[in-house]
Formats: sequence, C-alpha cells, structure tokens
Amino acid sequence: MLVVVGRIVRAHGIRGEVVVDVRTDEPARRFEAGEVVRAGARPLTIRSARAHGDRLLVAFAEIGDRDDAEALRGTVLESDIDPDQLPEDSAEFYDRHLVGLVVRDAAGEDCGTVTSVLHLPSQDTLVIEADGREVLVPFVNALVPQVNLAGGYVQLADVPGLLHLED
Repeated sequence: MLVVVGRIVRAHGIRGEVVVDVRTDEPARRFEAGEVVRAGARPLTIRSARAHGDRLLVAFAEIGDRDDAEALRGTVLESDIDPDQLPEDSAEFYDRHLVGLVVRDAAGEDCGTVTSVLHLPSQDTLVIEADGREVLVPFVNALVPQVNLAGGYVQLADVPGLLHLED
C-alpha cells in the first residue's frame, strides 16, 4: 500500500540534498537511511535525513547534484507500507485502520461507521455515518475511550448529544 510521506520543496546545496515537507507522523521511521521511497514511478533510496526547522533535508543515493535534485521539485514521495503495520505508539492509529470501523455507543450498541478522519489544527476528528447523517466526533480519549482494531469497533463515551440531537 502506497502512503504519502512527504513532498520535495526544493533543492538544498550543491550535493543533491532536497528539502522535504513532511506528511507523516513518523518521519524518523519513513526517512531512515536505507529506506526506499517512490517519487512517481522512480524508487529513491534514502542516504541520509536530518531536521531542518519543521522540514527535513534528505539525500538520496540516486541523486548526486543540485540539477538532479532541482528536477524533483514538487514531487510527492510515497512509501510502500504493509497494510497491517501499526504505528510504533500503541495509542496512535493510521487512518486506514479507523475507516470502516463500527461505532458503538457507551452501552455497546452499534450506531454508525467511521467513514473518514479529518486532521484539524486542534485535534483529529472522526467522520461518522450514523442514521444517514454525517457526524463529527473529536478523536480524543474523553469522547472515544476505546479503539478495538481486532474487534472492528470504536466505542464512544456516554455524552448526551454526541451522536443524536437532543429533543
């Protein structure tokens, strides 16, 4: 499964390094020396990566000079990730694992399905289809205290009005 992990912003220096706008929560894992990312159909092997503000400076084994690096400007980088791979932190989840999970209310009754995940500035938010409506639920422990990937569900807290408008 290909997952977007970054985008090349521009060349940096004369030795072929590029500035990468990171699009993954696990940059150390995705941009580790020896890892291969895809730039379109082209595989690139990471030679080195280091922090540069909120971006990374990345050198690829296949890119040796500024001209080659500049030709990659704007290119999206993807990693081929095993669909069953989980984040290193057990309290984190990939969107692909959350989408499709059954949503259960606090009593354990099925009441909807996670259709997508929004990554908003203050927190991630689950988009839930419940009773033919789209409901947004902030993905925080106080509202979503349980995620059971093996069981195929997320359970919501007992919060009045969370899924249903109160009359």
